[in-house]
Amino acid sequence: MTNVMPVIFFGHGNPMNALLDNTYTEGWASIGRSLLRPKAVLCVSAHWYSPGTAVTAMPNPRTIHDFGGFPRELHQVQYPAPGSPELAERVSHLLSPLAVELDQSWGLDHGTWSVLRHVFPAADIPVAQLSIDETRAPEFHYEVGKRLSPLRDEGVLIVGSGNLVHNLHTYAWGRREVEPFDWAVRFEQLARELLLKGDDASLVGYESLGPDALLAAPTPDHYLPLLYVIGLRRAGEAVTFPVEGFDGGSISMLCVSIG
Repeated sequence: MTNVMPVIFFGHGNPMNALLDNTYTEGWASIGRSLLRPKAVLCVSAHWYSPGTAVTAMPNPRTIHDFGGFPRELHQVQYPAPGSPELAERVSHLLSPLAVELDQSWGLDHGTWSVLRHVFPAADIPVAQLSIDETRAPEFHYEVGKRLSPLRDEGVLIVGSGNLVHNLHTYAWGRREVEPFDWAVRFEQLARELLLKGDDASLVGYESLGPDALLAAPTPDHYLPLLYVIGLRRAGEAVTFPVEGFDGGSISMLCVSIG
């Protein structure tokens, strides 16, 4: 495949999006229809946040229901995409000399399958997940993204799945529609501006962007997948936002597409 694959950050939000038909999931499906069929997908999900770097290397990854308090129907969802031991080996090679565990136990968590079941509903494209090392600084994650760049020329779609703004402490639980918090809107707007300018350094050093940033990302797990994605940006590539909006006042559903 000679075409360079784009890289995409998905704001995945509520796990129930796996079952819902709404503006977010319709946007994800539209992205899937617009893409050239990838050879495989490598996903960096906010929900595999653990010490060390690992990549799923099993031929048939399990569907992980890593949540509680949701309807039984959601726990019954399966996303039976094949794995890719070959992609896992390639990732390990590209990240060398960093120690990368070829994992045989994790699978696909909801940060991956809740989105991909809309993007690629047939579940017939091999999928691997790359963990986020919780012990490392943001700069590490950005640099790991850079080192994965050759995969884009090899037909691999690399995606990050998290949320640019993710504060569950202020989330409006329930069915009532609420306006997004002013600090959430301000931080998302600032991040958009930095993305369009290509100011990666400020995005990597997000903790120094002021109190809005600290409210938007009180924990790093949902923000860090974005850094892998921007690390993969090449000179001259456009940044677009094919899906946008807020859920519960404090969850940004912004999608960032590069290339």
